Amino acid sequence: MSETWDYTLYIPNDLRAVTVCRRTLRLILTPHGLTGLTDTAELLATELVSNAVRHTKGPAALRVRRTEEGAVWIGAWDTDPVPPDPPRPLEQVVEQEEGRGLGLVEACADLWGWQPSARFGSKGKFVWCELVAA
Repeated sequence: MSETWDYTLYIPNDLRAVTVCRRTLRLILTPHGLTGLTDTAELLATELVSNAVRHTKGPAALRVRRTEEGAVWIGAWDTDPVPPDPPRPLEQVVEQEEGRGLGLVEACADLWGWQPSARFGSKGKFVWCELVAA
C-alpha cells in the first residue's frame, strides 16, 4: 500500500493559471519521489486545466492525489456539467492547434474519464486521468 495524499489548487478562469498548475504539479510530485512521472503528468494536467479554463466561464480547480494503489490521479474541475466531447484520434488532429487535448490524455494516461461533481459548491464536472507509478 502506498502513502496517499490529496492536493487541490483553486484557479480563476485565466489562461495564465495553466502555467501555475504545471509548476505546482511539479512541486507536488518532486518531494514525493515521483519525478519519473513529472513530464507526462504536466502534459496531462496542462490539457485538462486548459480545457477547463477555455471552455467554461467560471473558476476551476486542479486536484492531484496519490491513490492507495500507488497511481497518481490528476483531475480538472470546472463549472460546466456538460460532458466533454469524445477524444479525436491524434492522427486526425496532429497538425491542428486545437482539438488534441483529450486525444493526448487518452494516449498518455493509463486511465481517464469524467464525472459530474458539485464538490466545490457549484455544479460542474471533473475530467481526470491516472498515471501508474512504476
